[in-house]
Amino acid sequence: MQNNNRKVFDSLVSRTKIYLAIILILLIIISIENLKMLLPSILLYGIIVGYTYYANKKRKSEISETLQDLTLTVDTAAKTSLINSPFPLIILETDGNVIWRSTKFATEFANIDINTYLNDLIIDIKDEIKSGGAGNSDILTEIKIGSNMYKVMGRYVNFRNRDKKNKREYMVILYFIDDTENIKLQKEYRDSKSCVGIIMVDNYEETIQRIDAEEKPQITAEIDKQIYDWANKTNGVLIKSDRDRYVYLFEQRYLDDIREDKFSILDKIKEIDTNEKVQFTLSIAVSNEGNTDKEKYKSAQSAMDVVLGRGGDQAVIRENEIYKFYGGRVEEVEKRTKVKARVVAHALVNLIKDANKVMVMGHTNPDMDSIGSCMGIYRLAKTLNTNAYIVCSENIPALENFMESVKKEPEYEDIIITKEVALENIDEDTLLVVVDTHKVNYVDSPELLDKAKKIVIIDHHRRSTDFIEDATLMFQEVYASSAAELVTELLQYAGTKIQLKTIEAESLYAGIMMDTKNFTFKTGVRTFEAAAYLRKCGIDIIRVKKWFQSDLKSFNLIADIVKKAEVLEKEIAISTYDEVSSEANLICAKAADELLTISEITASFVLGNTGDKICISGRSIGDINVQVILEKLGGGGHITLAGAQVEGMNMEEARQELINRIHEYFSEIES
Repeated sequence: MQNNNRKVFDSLVSRTKIYLAIILILLIIISIENLKMLLPSILLYGIIVGYTYYANKKRKSEISETLQDLTLTVDTAAKTSLINSPFPLIILETDGNVIWRSTKFATEFANIDINTYLNDLIIDIKDEIKSGGAGNSDILTEIKIGSNMYKVMGRYVNFRNRDKKNKREYMVILYFIDDTENIKLQKEYRDSKSCVGIIMVDNYEETIQRIDAEEKPQITAEIDKQIYDWANKTNGVLIKSDRDRYVYLFEQRYLDDIREDKFSILDKIKEIDTNEKVQFTLSIAVSNEGNTDKEKYKSAQSAMDVVLGRGGDQAVIRENEIYKFYGGRVEEVEKRTKVKARVVAHALVNLIKDANKVMVMGHTNPDMDSIGSCMGIYRLAKTLNTNAYIVCSENIPALENFMESVKKEPEYEDIIITKEVALENIDEDTLLVVVDTHKVNYVDSPELLDKAKKIVIIDHHRRSTDFIEDATLMFQEVYASSAAELVTELLQYAGTKIQLKTIEAESLYAGIMMDTKNFTFKTGVRTFEAAAYLRKCGIDIIRVKKWFQSDLKSFNLIADIVKKAEVLEKEIAISTYDEVSSEANLICAKAADELLTISEITASFVLGNTGDKICISGRSIGDINVQVILEKLGGGGHITLAGAQVEGMNMEEARQELINRIHEYFSEIES
């Protein structure tokens, strides 16, 4: 306070000196002009100086008293406010020693052991100080005390403790603001927001036709009843917008209940009994993304596209751009109509005709299904008089025998190009056709996707969440055995007579044969129809079989992998290929196939090391969904055939992670 008084007084003295100087100058000028005024001027100036000294001294005393009274008043108000604070307040040291606590603090936490909570707060503050956060002395955190949530605000300051040889310590001042009601209001606001769902009966038109006319009303009524009963559990609004489609609106507070229920409606619909033993299944998509119900509905539609692309008979919740899938553990049912194949073939022909050139691309580490599909699309483009090229990586062990046969075909000398060449030659008028994959990070050259203006996707894998968006045309049918089967259908319905070369027909046939394991897995009527069409083109099956032959060294290597396999859950075989090899993908796939030939083994997984990542091949006879298991590791595929590539783990870590996912899969089934 003395400093404040001094500053005010010094300001007054400075101004007075200026005034005295001005008066002195004026009196001197008057005395020079008239010497008679010299003595009166001296006398007058002396009187002025004396009065000024007296007045300043008195003024200083008045200012000092006023400031002192004001300061005392403010200090008293501050102390009163601190003591009678409406918020619980405490002052303590970082060693837990309480310096002072307000009356409100004592009454607020009278029946609670507050020391435990204070210790946790002090530990957090100490950690911040040690990490260099002492420069920012503000404290803001939340803590639950009893049944209430508190927002803790305050500051910490450092001081030298004389009792501890001037050791630097910290004193903490904390306010506890009860934020329980505010949090409840926020939760109520979030819970009252709407979620939008779409429910579809899979293949309704095809399935209902297989039921007797007198049974149809009962079946449709039972489906409606089951769906409405399920929706009523969440007090939701269900609107039947079409014979096979429902729109479902409910509050977000029930979303956790739906998660815990794991969409039991999926199983109830499948249990509906029909005389024809036809099984109905559902696809469900739920989303809470968006600010309006319209935006949420569009998000649910996008999620439904993913569900249908995965084969249906499952549900998905889309939240914060993350998909969570439920169900989807049964094999896809082959569709009986070929209308879509005809429509897609017609659209593809028009796109090829409008393009300046066509580039066909498969997935990384291409196999026979990928390269065979590429060659089929290449022949379609050439038949339509459009230049076409196949983008394929070089030196692929799985295609070594096949590429030897291709080199004997002069036409293909400049047709198979690298991704570097493709990037240099792609332009706005280039049509990019992606086969045997729909995942952005799994194509042979992701950079081509950014440059292409028009993209066509032909794939048979279940839809993944990182699919290629904004495709001009998509032909994704998970019922198909292979991409080669889909391409063969497109060739048949293209409306143009296509003369497949023998090597092209054989590559398509090899693609089907590889993905079906010699027509054993995932084969339907249309699979054999496609194979029959290719057989008419004069393929040599013996030559095709030679492409899949392994040398004795590889055979012995696979035998060693099979020999050291470990069995989990009494039916799942797991083994590893520990050598670092660029052929690890191929060897693991063959070993997984071989493990599946052992009795009582219903699924197999083999891990290999490619050098920069761990690859996993999964196979199943259909009882276990290997796609769901490997999808948890970032992979994908089908129920009976799937794969994954794991980065940032060694072999043992990846193996343990796979085992954890297998156990998780079985726990989900049991629950």
